[in-house]
Amino acid sequence: MDAGRARARARPAAAPPAPRPRPPATPAAPRASAAAAPGARPGAGRCEPAPPPQPGARARRASPRAPAEGPEPRAPRAAPGARRRSRRERGAGDPGPLARPAAPASCGWRPRAVLDRLRLSRPEISAAAEVVNRLVDHLQRRLQSCESEFRGVSQLRAGSYYEHVKISAPNEFDVMFKLKVSRVDLEEYSNSGAHYLVRFKRNPKGNPLSQFLEKEILSASKMLSAFRNIIKEEIKNLKDIDVIMERKKPGSPAVTLLIRKPKEISVDVILALEPEGSWPASTQFGLPIECWLGRKVRQELRLQPFYLVPKHAKDGSGFQEETWRLSFSHVEKDILNNHGESKTCCEANGVKCCRKDCLKLMKYLLEQLKKKFEKRKEMCKFCSYHMKTAFFHICTQYPGDLEWDPRDLHLCFDKCVLFLLECLREETLKHFFIPGVNLFSKDHIDKPSKEFLLKQIEYERNNGFPVFGEF
Repeated sequence: MDAGRARARARPAAAPPAPRPRPPATPAAPRASAAAAPGARPGAGRCEPAPPPQPGARARRASPRAPAEGPEPRAPRAAPGARRRSRRERGAGDPGPLARPAAPASCGWRPRAVLDRLRLSRPEISAAAEVVNRLVDHLQRRLQSCESEFRGVSQLRAGSYYEHVKISAPNEFDVMFKLKVSRVDLEEYSNSGAHYLVRFKRNPKGNPLSQFLEKEILSASKMLSAFRNIIKEEIKNLKDIDVIMERKKPGSPAVTLLIRKPKEISVDVILALEPEGSWPASTQFGLPIECWLGRKVRQELRLQPFYLVPKHAKDGSGFQEETWRLSFSHVEKDILNNHGESKTCCEANGVKCCRKDCLKLMKYLLEQLKKKFEKRKEMCKFCSYHMKTAFFHICTQYPGDLEWDPRDLHLCFDKCVLFLLECLREETLKHFFIPGVNLFSKDHIDKPSKEFLLKQIEYERNNGFPVFGEF
């Protein structure tokens, strides 16, 4: 008995039964959208994320609306091997890193050095602004006098000077005088989307604008002519400013004045109508800033007035002189002065970006090329508004503030240039506010001109932008 108990104690204890394996937990479904970064604008960065691409498939961004002619050019893809910022570096609401395009053959140029040359000195700005303000104040007092047909005008500050993207020298200023008009109907001209005929709903008896009616249509050419005559007579009364009026340019809505002393300064004075009511239907799908500045900001901007300037629509080889064109220069100014996904972008304690620096370089690139080929007719149709429009589109495709890191200025600018090249190649640059209008269509700019500019910009990019060092 004792021996059996001893043997039982000597046996090793049996191992406990192995636990039954649990089924793997079902992973949680991803959130619909990432949390907004601290300080981000309401609604910014909240667009639904696209599903992950299949292996070998090329990712494409969705376009809010098909362009008038051909597909909208896309921004360049990131170059292989580009470093991806971590989530901590980007912040929760940042959609991703800056797409790093393949570097051009020659990338030894220094964009900061170019921007330093473009920086305007404060004394120079102050001296030019003081002369221009005296001129504008004098004109405004005359226009607001009781015997003037334009006595209800007030000044609207817009243009590159007020957008803080002025380059080279403070020698060009835009001044807009707005005039409210009530109870008018707008009729879109020839499905243009941008040009309109203006009619009063009732016969405006006693209205000083009734003298500008042409078969019940408010004539843009008549109003511009009267506006021009008042200014022409009034500058003769200026004793302390040496100013003359330049010859009228066909189709231009501006009255251009030239201040000759102490330095030459060109001032474009523009008359703008401010109708009552909401923006026209042609703008419904424009201003695509939901993923950049947010839906709330877009709604607030669309609550602002819109303006009509006496810019005549093309009619065959001539112009339809009774038409007015939509203008959103005041909204463009607001966007550029509040350009960040974060409310504090570029403020003293906020994240710094290089968006405006890229726009300045784009404008300077076109300005230098126009100087270099000033005798070539291919360059005459291009203007800084094309650069601004392309810049707005690229901002909507790369909305994050950290995607415009000032340390990556040369890459950011190269991305803008590549987008512009693609627009020229595809002959498509949608108006930022009126997407049905293609600024690079054959009706606006002929194909040889676009091919010429495309070739010149490609040459500049491949050779380190030598034109920045010329003139």
